[in-house]
Amino acid sequence: IWIDLLPNLRFLNQMTLPFIVDRVVDGIPREQPITLGDITTGLLVIMVTILAAKNLPGLLEIAILRRLPITSGARYAITTLAQYAIAGIGLFIAFSSIGIQWSNIQWLVAALSVGVGFGLQEIVANFVSGIILLFEQPIRVGDVVTVNNTIGTVSRLQMRATTIVNRDQQELIVPNKAFITSEVLNWTLSDNVNRRIITVGIAYGSNVALAMKLMADTAKAHPNVLEDPPPYTAFEEFGDNALILRLRAFLKINSMRERRQITSDIYEGINQRFNDAHIVIAFPQLDVHLAKPTAWQDDHQRT
Repeated sequence: IWIDLLPNLRFLNQMTLPFIVDRVVDGIPREQPITLGDITTGLLVIMVTILAAKNLPGLLEIAILRRLPITSGARYAITTLAQYAIAGIGLFIAFSSIGIQWSNIQWLVAALSVGVGFGLQEIVANFVSGIILLFEQPIRVGDVVTVNNTIGTVSRLQMRATTIVNRDQQELIVPNKAFITSEVLNWTLSDNVNRRIITVGIAYGSNVALAMKLMADTAKAHPNVLEDPPPYTAFEEFGDNALILRLRAFLKINSMRERRQITSDIYEGINQRFNDAHIVIAFPQLDVHLAKPTAWQDDHQRT
């Protein structure tokens, strides 16, 4: 089409390169050289593929996926797989426009197989693991996970690695293979409910029953604490300096920051109710007894 509009572009099909490919012309397979026009067409297809891979998944997200009753993690998985599919189709069309067929690149695939066996096996393993993560979704973008004693939120799930943002806004890059071969704690996989244990020590001689009731009432009064199962307070043990009480409450959270805020609110409420009820929160104390020195110690100090 462009050659008919711009005759000066005919030179692209007239300049041949020292490469021969098999093409079907009028139903007959023939060997023909690759022209500069073929290379130009392939490059244009690759450029269009890059633009499509970057923009079409976003258009798919806005136009269709947001209207469907699926989670954000599932939408991210669909858009990522759509990017992979667009890239694969675009490369196939680019190679076909140049004239490269499977028979022409068998040697390249064999060489890549050897390379994978020696040095690229980890990269391929992480890529395949990323595909498995997108299909099985043991972790999703937005999930709160614990990996190698690091608690954070999954922010990106890429071809080779997954990015986790911790509490200090530091990004931890974890290879995708680690999520397949190692144990990962996902706090929000099935739902956003998790339990919080709050330990409080009150002074000896305090009204334990009243303190337990005040702790439970504080948790029940918070809107993010579930009523079923209800908060539960127990007298756990006699400590060295305090009577140990523990409150167990199930929280509905959307992020770790919200979990910390709910915990802070409960602690503040317990402290306020204990002050109003004159219940003392115990702290470590040390008694020092001064003994009168013996006669031998007096003589030793004089010498």
